[in-house]
Amino acid sequence: MNMSLGRTLSLATRGVANYFLKRPFCVSFEVTYSCNAHCKHCHLGGPVKDEIRATPEVFGLLSRRLKPVVAQVSGGEPLLRHDLEDIIKAIQRPQAAPYIVVTTNGALLTYQRYKSLRQAGVDEFSLSLDYPDERHDEFRGIPGLFNKIERLMEALSSERDKAITLSCVVQSDNFRDLLKLATQARKWGVKMNYSTYTWLRTNDKNYLIPRENLGEFKEVINQLLNFKKEYGTIYTSAYVFNKMIEFFEKQSLPGCRAGERFFVVNPDGGLSPCGLIIKRYKTPQEMKKHFKKINKCSFCYTSIRANSEKPANYLIKDSLNSL
Repeated sequence: MNMSLGRTLSLATRGVANYFLKRPFCVSFEVTYSCNAHCKHCHLGGPVKDEIRATPEVFGLLSRRLKPVVAQVSGGEPLLRHDLEDIIKAIQRPQAAPYIVVTTNGALLTYQRYKSLRQAGVDEFSLSLDYPDERHDEFRGIPGLFNKIERLMEALSSERDKAITLSCVVQSDNFRDLLKLATQARKWGVKMNYSTYTWLRTNDKNYLIPRENLGEFKEVINQLLNFKKEYGTIYTSAYVFNKMIEFFEKQSLPGCRAGERFFVVNPDGGLSPCGLIIKRYKTPQEMKKHFKKINKCSFCYTSIRANSEKPANYLIKDSLNSL
């Protein structure tokens, strides 16, 4: 994505400051738990009755207090909030951090809404795509979803700067399709990102890649790294890919830094260490005191964790490459 020198310097400065001050690199503003999908890997789905939702102004104030490098706006499905543009405007700072990413399943992302949200200040959309065909519809519980995403990509074909990265949850049923997904993303003129499945949401371990398939999985990763080297359209770094292999081998990865490198703002404005452990902390200091010091969880390696916990040299290199 093209970005002004001033904006790039602002993001870099905040990244360095947050690294040394132990502030978060990424804060995920989960603006609603309601969702229009029923994904097989997720515990959410359907409307949440009488949900308490913070106002755009509250989210903007929290962003200024928390000072993340990246502000991820997610859910649930964030596009269910009709005031999403107002939330983006409240978080956004012209020519300054944070970098704003909206995470969506894409069912409600029309070309018109894409343009509206971009104008409001969205830097990038992280659009879920787990299969390179209609199998994605069944996995996400939305009939016609793949074709809808394809039509959006066609509508964006004339855009010089497509602000979309496709995001795939890597699991036992789709790992053989990962290269096809990267090829499809390149065909559409966008990047591809990968995140590991975790059973923490549904307590279903069947989607973990079994040990007898890890040799095949490693070969797929090698193919993806070669594709990345040749075309540069895969966001996921070699470091993260190798950690994915380790995660599926051991089915855990210790050293989680939720509550420090990354955390979540709940729909009501309270703080949680991650989207899988819902709490109601009022401040980062309270979260560090009551959660971070006792956190022994090791059962996920989602993209937000993977990209926040990378060593400094990878953080710098990958961030510069993405900008």
